Amino acid sequence: MSKAGVRTAGSRGRAGDAPPRAGLLRERGFRLYWSAQSVSLVGDEINFLAIPLAAVLLLDAGATEMGWLTAVALLPSLLLSVPGGAWADRRTDRRRAMIVADIGRFAAVASLPLAYACGALTMAHLYVTEFVVGALTVLFRVCNHHVYASVVAADRYVDGNALLSGSRSVAAVAGPGTGGALVQALSAPFALLVDALTYLVSAVCLGRIRTREAPPAPRGAGGLTAGLRWVTANRAPGLLLAGISTLSLCHTFLMTLFVLYGATELGLVPGVLGVVVAMAGLGGLAGAYAAPRVVRRIGIGPAVVTGFTGFSVPLLLIPSADGPEPLVTAALVAAQLGAGCGVAVLDISANSYLIAVIPETLRSRVMGVVQTANFGVRPIGAVLAGTLGTALGLRPTLWIGTVCAVLSVLWVVPSGVRHVRELPENAAVTPEESG
Repeated sequence: MSKAGVRTAGSRGRAGDAPPRAGLLRERGFRLYWSAQSVSLVGDEINFLAIPLAAVLLLDAGATEMGWLTAVALLPSLLLSVPGGAWADRRTDRRRAMIVADIGRFAAVASLPLAYACGALTMAHLYVTEFVVGALTVLFRVCNHHVYASVVAADRYVDGNALLSGSRSVAAVAGPGTGGALVQALSAPFALLVDALTYLVSAVCLGRIRTREAPPAPRGAGGLTAGLRWVTANRAPGLLLAGISTLSLCHTFLMTLFVLYGATELGLVPGVLGVVVAMAGLGGLAGAYAAPRVVRRIGIGPAVVTGFTGFSVPLLLIPSADGPEPLVTAALVAAQLGAGCGVAVLDISANSYLIAVIPETLRSRVMGVVQTANFGVRPIGAVLAGTLGTALGLRPTLWIGTVCAVLSVLWVVPSGVRHVRELPENAAVTPEESG
């Protein structure tokens, strides 16, 4: 691949000008990057079912424990994303940091089946493991966008993100079903061995990439607060992040209690739960296929708004699910299919917009703010979900989360993002430059 993958001022992603997505996979740097992301995503989806099911089935965890389990996994996003972004902006080799994060996550996840085999698995161990994996995931993510920008040319951001979203969707199809089957066949802790091994494969793929990353930001260029000041100084991305943060907070209500809700109140077995969760992946595949076409047809900004509504509205079917098991399963499947399609459109369009508009020297610091807005609010949502789930019941709590998720688009409508047709020039003034 050429060195053009590092974005330069003046390059622009026109919606209709991008080459076919498949062509990116012929470029060695992107192919290795995509492979690392794809295999790790399968493991993450297995993790999504296996750790909560280990808590519920082996340790008799209730709504409160499930809330705290989700919260400790996401707490590092709240505490570490901004300082992690400042650290990453000043590094010369962010890819190496991502490899270290993968190896650390392998060791943390592999400790769970070892503890189970020794009869020593506890909720405390699950909490610690989730926190460590969460912290290393923050390190991985704040470095990730620099590496992505070094292997994908700016005019192909939408197509590159579409391929990654497609991998995420395939993982969402294969991972939960595989995870549910592994949990039933081997028990939840041993299903996590597969998850642990995917981190090693990711590390090997990242280690083979040879590309030039953006140079480190100069010392003293804005410090920890530079990313936040850039977000607050630029209205459109700032309001977009407010909408993403609200949607993420509300969606956490659903994700925190979904396994408990499905297994106890709806009476679904792990295998069926795995199939239901996998349906989001099928919807995501449709969304990943459609998103570049949606962007080219209506523009990048309207695609963002479409993603918000397409993701949130189908979720209303989850708390409304009731009646015979086939009807309940059909409602959950429809919700997952629709939401999966919507979130793929949202991820592809919003990520492409943000990568294009963020100044190169601030990329990790601003993405640290983005990670805080997206993931950092989730521990709050998880604790609220556990607390409200215990006090009000699972179904009323899910109604609260899903209705508020639908309303999150109200942040974005007045932001001006909906009027953006093409990926913008990276011309916004940084806080340092504005004095």
